[in-house]
Amino acid sequence: MSFNQKISLQETVGGKTITLQTGTLAKQAGGAVTVHLDDTIVFCAATVQKNPKDVMFVPLTSDYRERAYATGRVPGGFFKREMRPRDKETLTSRLIDRPIRPLFPEGWNFETSVQSIVVQCDLKNDPDVLSITGASCALMLSDAPWNGPVGGLRICRVNGAFVIFPTWEERALADLELIVAGKKDALLMVEGSAQEVSEEVFAEALDLAQKEINKLCDLQMKLLAQSEASGRKVAKKYPKAIEIPAAVTALVKQRCEEGIRKALRAKLDKHGLDGQVDALKDAVKKELDEKKADPAYLDGSKWVGKIVEDILYTESRALTLDAKQRPDGRGFEEIRPIEIMMQPFARLHGSVVFQRGQTQAFCSATLGTPGDMQIMDVIEGEYKERFMLHYNFPSFSVGEVRPERGPGRREIGHGALARRSIAALLPPVDEFPYTLRIVSEIWESNGSSSMASVCGGSLALFDAGVPMKAACAGIAMGLVLEGGKYAVLTDIAGIEDHNGDMDFKVAGSRNGITGFQMDMKIEGLSISIMKEALAQAKRGRLFILDKMDAVLPEPRKELSANAPRLYRIKIPSDKIGALIGPGGKNIRRIQETYGVNIDVEDDGSVFVAGTDPIGCDQAKAEVEALTLEAEIGKIYKGHVVSIKEFGAFIEIFPGKEGLLHISQIDVKRIARVEEVLKIGDECDVKVLEIDGDGKIRLSRKAVLAPGSENDTPGPRRDGPPREHSGRGGDRGGRGGDRGGRR
Repeated sequence: MSFNQKISLQETVGGKTITLQTGTLAKQAGGAVTVHLDDTIVFCAATVQKNPKDVMFVPLTSDYRERAYATGRVPGGFFKREMRPRDKETLTSRLIDRPIRPLFPEGWNFETSVQSIVVQCDLKNDPDVLSITGASCALMLSDAPWNGPVGGLRICRVNGAFVIFPTWEERALADLELIVAGKKDALLMVEGSAQEVSEEVFAEALDLAQKEINKLCDLQMKLLAQSEASGRKVAKKYPKAIEIPAAVTALVKQRCEEGIRKALRAKLDKHGLDGQVDALKDAVKKELDEKKADPAYLDGSKWVGKIVEDILYTESRALTLDAKQRPDGRGFEEIRPIEIMMQPFARLHGSVVFQRGQTQAFCSATLGTPGDMQIMDVIEGEYKERFMLHYNFPSFSVGEVRPERGPGRREIGHGALARRSIAALLPPVDEFPYTLRIVSEIWESNGSSSMASVCGGSLALFDAGVPMKAACAGIAMGLVLEGGKYAVLTDIAGIEDHNGDMDFKVAGSRNGITGFQMDMKIEGLSISIMKEALAQAKRGRLFILDKMDAVLPEPRKELSANAPRLYRIKIPSDKIGALIGPGGKNIRRIQETYGVNIDVEDDGSVFVAGTDPIGCDQAKAEVEALTLEAEIGKIYKGHVVSIKEFGAFIEIFPGKEGLLHISQIDVKRIARVEEVLKIGDECDVKVLEIDGDGKIRLSRKAVLAPGSENDTPGPRRDGPPREHSGRGGDRGGRGGDRGGRR
């Protein structure tokens, strides 16, 4: 019988029962709930610091953790406790943060923590998406004046039907997978992947998701009402209004408004606009410093940045909505100039520099062996990842100076988006068993670097000769929405992202969508505007694909000369031991002899990889030979490895020998083996018999005179007893006994 908290409410969402509970656990937190789906439970707590911080941003931290005990496991590896967050935990932390952050009031400066812990997992339902609803509910119960609630769910299309909260098994069969979060009747976040689905299917999924999200929001409001009715009514904290001296505001506006208005209409690039704005800031700061003795201008220079940002926000939006212009002079659907430089570094397997406006991505593709696959350790267990895309964002890309400390949440999130977008178009692993890695280095950035990584990554794979189903391109869409007026913008630059209301990234092929991510900075987006943005994004994506096709319309016919050649061989699983040999002796010898790498999988798949095609062919032949089985009636070309009075031992393929009795050497009787054969000679022999011990009896006579193989060997004065006539087997202890041959 499972434990229940003091207050427990249920709702049917997409045919599944979602339960929210509160009132018993973590009562010192600002708000705490557990979210239940079948036997999967996520605990969420929200806490607000007592005193505000002197910051100009929302000091929110969202953390999601999957504990190994939730599935009855002990963490693997040397350290038997959970350490730094895994990529999935980082990505889920972002999924929580993105829909809840815009709903804090302006000026909120109380440090706020939202923590989600998976305490139980039934290995059927992914707990990640439950944490969005849980975080929202915990904030609703806390003292934060948060403008929720928010509901989150996953929706898939499986065999043409939509499934809400699909199981892992159902997700494996889906051609569309979305994580959607929103308020009642308004979307806030969309993220997911697809197998080239149409925009119409995508919009249909969003319509259904919104209806079910409404139920999750209503459930949270009922839980809040019951909590308050039980006596737990929390007083909300409200931030103090920012009080900028009126004289300072007036002076900054007087000195900067007109200059900013002109700069925004001058069609400047990023550096030009930033330079003019910085000059205005410096001039007004200097003037305010000269007036600091006047109490009306006290600490005036510290407010200049905020006032100028507000002016930029207001003026850039007015430019878009009223003047129907963009800061760089483009039309609303116009894409910045695209330049593609193939193979900038010739020794790489595949490489490209993709430039769109002032965003530049250098993308490299590397082909590896199955042994290079990434082992992923997640709550549902370990698995191997064949395709990796790593995104790097060095500080010089935006003209800043800071040390590189490894990938942050942004780098991991952008890399995951680009990876999802391309993954759907990769060749099946059984047709192309290489491990694939793309690295996207952002060398310039002025908006939409993740979508540049999609375009550059697709071209890099084409350049490496990876037989993809189709090329993939991505586009970032923006939105300005105010007072009943709105504008949807294609290929947004940095200032449009910063001052706009939406960042909607869509990637795919000519046939449909493969990856997407949407974040809202306002409280929701209607489905009708979303559909318009999707249609506009499709036109932009097709335009970019035309540019890419003009440079490299299809994957190169041959793999890069610098990429390893990879051969796949299937052997019986019971022959793996024979291939590896005692202590790895056999496989190590083949690798060293032919300069190759060999990976062996449990199902008997053997991968031989190397840069020398001849060495790969020779190694492949030896692997096949080591695991071959002789067939009765089949003729083999062998060579003599030893001679005895009663016959010769013939190696018919590496490590496999049979006995060629003296009576089966020639069509005529011979007195001594050496009359016909000597060590090292090659001869064709036919397999007559394989006994229960694997010993092989051969005949050369049957090859010379077909039909004569049934001749019975006559008695020999100096021959061995008849029971030894079938002697043979593997060399070196891999088969039958070689006796005292050496």
